[in-house]
Amino acid sequence: MKLIILIVFLLGVDQWTKELVARSMFEGDTIGILNDFFHITYVKNHGMAFGMFQGEIKTISIVAIVAILGIIYFMIKQLKPHEVISKYAYAFILAGAIGNMIDRIYRGFVVDFLDFRGLWKFVFNMADVWINIGVFLLILEVIILERKKKHKKINSFLK
Repeated sequence: MKLIILIVFLLGVDQWTKELVARSMFEGDTIGILNDFFHITYVKNHGMAFGMFQGEIKTISIVAIVAILGIIYFMIKQLKPHEVISKYAYAFILAGAIGNMIDRIYRGFVVDFLDFRGLWKFVFNMADVWINIGVFLLILEVIILERKKKHKKINSFLK
């Protein structure tokens, strides 16, 4: 139940921020927040992350739906109760994937607006942030599991 609440909350934040930008800005408008480092810039993304596959909205949508269903299946059938980090990681990834899928269905494009000009040339949105947090958590879990395995080997060797 906690994961469902988290997913709904993350979806709400994602959709609210996109709607705020779409209703209050025109495509290409930009608002400087931190000098030349961070801007809110309204971009209509007709592709995927990093501008890949522009104009392939139907193909992207099919792939996204399959991925979303795969993640849901994996979360229900494969994750064990003790795999807490993985559960939260996949919840973040799922929220991000669903958030961008909603845009593709509702608008025909994804609203991007987070523009860190000082660091990054791509404009993105909160759904993308959620996906990246999820991937980070999965990487973190792999590192933790590898360290645990290493310590088990050392401890069994010392006994």
